[in-house]
Amino acid sequence: MNCPFCNHYNTKVVDSRPTDEGQSIRRRRECVKCNKRFTTYEKIEEVPLIVIKKSGNREAFNRNKVLNGIIKSCEKRPVSLTEIENIVNKIEKHLYNSMEKEIKSKYVGELVMEELKKLDEVAYVRFASVYREFKDVNTFIGEISRLIKEKTE
Repeated sequence: MNCPFCNHYNTKVVDSRPTDEGQSIRRRRECVKCNKRFTTYEKIEEVPLIVIKKSGNREAFNRNKVLNGIIKSCEKRPVSLTEIENIVNKIEKHLYNSMEKEIKSKYVGELVMEELKKLDEVAYVRFASVYREFKDVNTFIGEISRLIKEKTE
């Protein structure tokens, strides 16, 4: 790290401490030539995650879209906001840990449905009806029958 005052190439770290709940590190440095001190911050560089939509368009992953979709499916259900946020955190972590730079929106939707099925079956059916674009009552009945069959097995 070059000194911002004299541009000397050699500096030493005097103090380090975590900031932003452990998401970055604050370092106090001192130039070995001019002895002036300055602060630097070290942070993990996040690679952007791109979602490939059904239409083929690409857009940056937006956690708020996932959050809002789950909130709508959980309206008037006994599901807390904390539980919803935990699902979104789990899905986001899973996506970033997959090391894929581009993911299909279908995969994100499947992850959401998998988590909602465990949390609240009504919310799951609501989300699935919008996500899978149910066309009629028979599609609803088919999905509910499949859910009942899975539950009894």
